[in-house]
Amino acid sequence: MAGLTDPDLLFAAEGRQLSLARDLYAGIKNLPIVSPHGHTDPRWYALDEAFPDPAQLLVVPDHYIFRMLFSQGVRLEDLGVSNLDGSPVEADGRTIWRRFSEHYYLFRGTPTRLWLDHVLAHLFGIEEPLNAATADRHYDMIAKLLRWENFRPRALFERFDIEVIATTDGALDDLGWHQMIRDSGWEGRVIPTYRPDAVIDPDFEGFSANLDRLGEISGCDTGNWAGYLDAHRQRRDFFKSFGATASDHGHPTAETANLSAAAAEELYNRIRRGSDDERERKLFRAQMLTEMAKMSRDDGLVLQIHPGSWRNHSPSMFQRFGRDKGFDIPTRTDYVTALKPLLDCVGLERELTIILFTLDETSYARELAPLAGVYPALKLGPAWWFHDSPEGMRRFREMTTETAGFYNTVGFNDDTRAFPSIPARHDVARRVDCAYLARLVAEHRLREDEAHELAKELAYTLAKKAYRL
Repeated sequence: MAGLTDPDLLFAAEGRQLSLARDLYAGIKNLPIVSPHGHTDPRWYALDEAFPDPAQLLVVPDHYIFRMLFSQGVRLEDLGVSNLDGSPVEADGRTIWRRFSEHYYLFRGTPTRLWLDHVLAHLFGIEEPLNAATADRHYDMIAKLLRWENFRPRALFERFDIEVIATTDGALDDLGWHQMIRDSGWEGRVIPTYRPDAVIDPDFEGFSANLDRLGEISGCDTGNWAGYLDAHRQRRDFFKSFGATASDHGHPTAETANLSAAAAEELYNRIRRGSDDERERKLFRAQMLTEMAKMSRDDGLVLQIHPGSWRNHSPSMFQRFGRDKGFDIPTRTDYVTALKPLLDCVGLERELTIILFTLDETSYARELAPLAGVYPALKLGPAWWFHDSPEGMRRFREMTTETAGFYNTVGFNDDTRAFPSIPARHDVARRVDCAYLARLVAEHRLREDEAHELAKELAYTLAKKAYRL
């Protein structure tokens, strides 16, 4: 693993750029981690129980891992991924780990390999390469360490020097785990994020029942448009009472609409009755992005939009295993036309923050950077999901900086379910940014003192500012 844990990882091979990158990185590598958007489970911090075994920690929940193995013929059931019909899947952690280790070579050259090697070396002290021959030794070492108290979630949170981490929680969540964290007196800062897809997207499974439940827990009448909007306001306030500073929206597209109040009410009534008109369902999602933006203008929650993923691309896999099983695929995404109704409504608001993400890199220079480079409400989220890689991060900087600059971006967020990989992901982002800044200095496009200031901004300060942390 020596090459992948080298102190000069991701820096230029030699010369002034290497020296500059080293100096920049030395100044920011030990900054606290701000994780303003992710998907770690709040119950981990609430219960503070030992993680079950190496496979359950590192393999079973990680779609980056199991989608790659599935592409090479390994069944999800053989990796311990549960299915919806309750039929048996592999339950033995050592067997899953062996199967994973036998196929570890598949990850050569991928960011997943970077993260996993970082975790093995820096968290568990394992330098020996992972393969079929070393699988049991790795498993035994990790399993032993996971029994120690200093490898429990809260201890790791503190060891990773996480200043704040945001989870992503459905609009119907009672935030019971967050309440348990609060009641425990532990000082780690874990905050929720309002994710209302289940009660905004008519194509979400159980949508009608979800609206009923939204009305029950909010005390608002979701049978009508005004009551439905009030229910969102009530839930947003509830999330804010637990420290939430942002909402998050995983829409298929970035399409927005700005209907009159009467037209929006009429549309909601049709949707509430179960409209099967695809155009109406798309229009409702579009209208709700604008409604969420208006609520953010009023209550201060940062609005995150994560569009452009064709979710559950394989219907048979969705029917067998459900959501988030590796079959979400990037699609072409329009922003200039799609966002115009929303921007006409709130785009000039200086106190509103809307963070745009994309899975369509062709939109960086053509659409996203020009939009964020002029509209006060807009900021660009970092390279996301399939582009959360050294090359993806470099492309993001190269294609957006010339038009949007650095200060219309929001630093880094790890957007992960894999808790142990958080330091690795932030380290990769810091290294890529230091290498990019070093290049600008070497090309006489940036002063060295400015590069040091920017390195801290990109690693730490911008995320705190953008997410109001």
